[in-house]
Amino acid sequence: MQDFIGQYYNWFKAFHIIAVMAWMAGMLYLPRLFVYHAGAKAGSEMSETFKTMERRLLKFIMNPAMILSWLFGGLMLISNMSGLMAQPWMHMKLTAIVLMTIIHMLYARWYKGFFRDENQKTAKFYKIWNEAPTILMIIIVIMAVAEPF
Repeated sequence: MQDFIGQYYNWFKAFHIIAVMAWMAGMLYLPRLFVYHAGAKAGSEMSETFKTMERRLLKFIMNPAMILSWLFGGLMLISNMSGLMAQPWMHMKLTAIVLMTIIHMLYARWYKGFFRDENQKTAKFYKIWNEAPTILMIIIVIMAVAEPF
């Protein structure tokens, strides 16, 4: 297995970066849709349009991109598990990735509330949550690139 991963490591890294970029695009865009959707009247044509946009973004872009990010990132981690897990920056990076995944799941839950016309949250609430993935992304990139500790 190690030989296989080592032989295709650069391909895994490329696909990991592509998947992360797609996942982050969705993580930054979906809560922005929620901001606008929160201002739309339940059952209105605008609300139904937002439901379609949110569903497609979550189901066809964000979910597959998250899964592929974990898959290719995991393969890269396996290639040097003992070396990477000995680095404190990797623990911080993995913690931030787990938090990003939890936020993804929160977004999916909030989407379901909109889908059922049961949203009780304000546009301001979603604007604040729109910042969380950005903060985590900054932490993840700094940990992966600068390896500060």
